[in-house]
Amino acid sequence: MTEPKTMTPKTMTMVEAINKALHDAMEADPKVLVLGEEVGDKEGGGVMGVTAGLSTKFGTDRVKSTPITEQAIIGAAIGASIGGYRPVAEIMLMNFIAVPMDMIVNHAAKLRFMSGGQTSVPIVIRTMTGTGFQTGGQHSDYLEAWFAHTAGIKVVAPSCPDDGYGLMRSAIEDNDPVLFIENLPTYWNPGPVSGQHVPIGKARIAREGTDVTIVAHSLMVHRAAAAAEELAKEGISVEIIDLRTISPWDKEGVLASCAKTGRALVVHEAVRQFGIGAEIASTIGDELWGTMKAPVKRLGGAFSAVPFSKPLEDAFAPQPADIAATVKLLMG
Repeated sequence: MTEPKTMTPKTMTMVEAINKALHDAMEADPKVLVLGEEVGDKEGGGVMGVTAGLSTKFGTDRVKSTPITEQAIIGAAIGASIGGYRPVAEIMLMNFIAVPMDMIVNHAAKLRFMSGGQTSVPIVIRTMTGTGFQTGGQHSDYLEAWFAHTAGIKVVAPSCPDDGYGLMRSAIEDNDPVLFIENLPTYWNPGPVSGQHVPIGKARIAREGTDVTIVAHSLMVHRAAAAAEELAKEGISVEIIDLRTISPWDKEGVLASCAKTGRALVVHEAVRQFGIGAEIASTIGDELWGTMKAPVKRLGGAFSAVPFSKPLEDAFAPQPADIAATVKLLMG
């Protein structure tokens, strides 16, 4: 694999940043493949255009549009990875990942363990989800907790184009399977892209503050930022930690922020019950017992299928006003 190139920072959307990451990875390593429904240019370059232009440049042997069969997509990716390739397999929507879940959990995630470390499965599984577009209960779920609960697979979820590029490059070069979760409402948000790899397992401080730490990822980083702007008008200083990687999550970075502020709120779009927020909140409580100024709070989606009705869909997921109200409770 050739050394990664550096580039002058350029403003891109998330779609453009991930497309650029795939392009650069394929250019750097001929073993990188892309497969999934409609990923080829003949079929439109992906339902949202994330893979546009790739099959034209690298050929249909390396960018393969598949039938509508999620099991075949993941099965082919696992087989190719064992044969020395680095496939990027697209499952169009995250709800559809339930179909090949057996292959992901019982094969991709476990082959390293079951082979005594002799067999790695370097695949990236790209998938998209997110509320806000009235796509209904079978197209909008955040299911990261299913896979964060599975040893052997890494789970990442970028919130900005720079991280979309950098995490994708790192995920492709990782020797273990990586689930790469893209959020539909963030696809067209512009931002600078440096062209640098972003390490898996390292959070970033999206906003510095002194009174409360909000731990979030993906779209919730943006909603936390909107809440923080309003809270600043009332003299409340919010620090936002963008997880970037859900598993393995950056425990040290989160704890350092919480130790500084003494208050913590974990926010995610997935349903609150049994979500990743419980794991993070429990760890903060264990590690910082006796030093926090208030109990750790969690916000998440309602324990329901995602509604189709727009008002109900908006009520389902945490909004900036919900985040701000919970921060005020933490402040007492």
